[in-house]
Amino acid sequence: MTHVVLESCIRCRYTDCVDVCPVDCFREGPNMLVIDPDECIDCAVCIPECPVDAIKAEEDVPAGQLPFVALNAELARGWPSITRTKDPLPDAEQWKDAGDKLQYLER
Repeated sequence: MTHVVLESCIRCRYTDCVDVCPVDCFREGPNMLVIDPDECIDCAVCIPECPVDAIKAEEDVPAGQLPFVALNAELARGWPSITRTKDPLPDAEQWKDAGDKLQYLER
């Protein structure tokens, strides 16, 4: 199994999870992070670090968020690795509790 970054990361891109990852499996896109499923070792140390509850174990992904399993795998192939914490996006606080954000995903 692997872990998956869900919709709540879009337009926030908090990176607290990146520092604790022992295998550097996070990839950075323009306005969200994803997890490379080939690199993730299912350690779960990233889950409590996310301030918007955007990381779940694959088996715990809610039904409405299941497309993010494939989306993480797809985007991880083209996005660069991120290994250090960065500032969140400038308007992250305004977006952190918003829903229905897939339409805002920048590839």
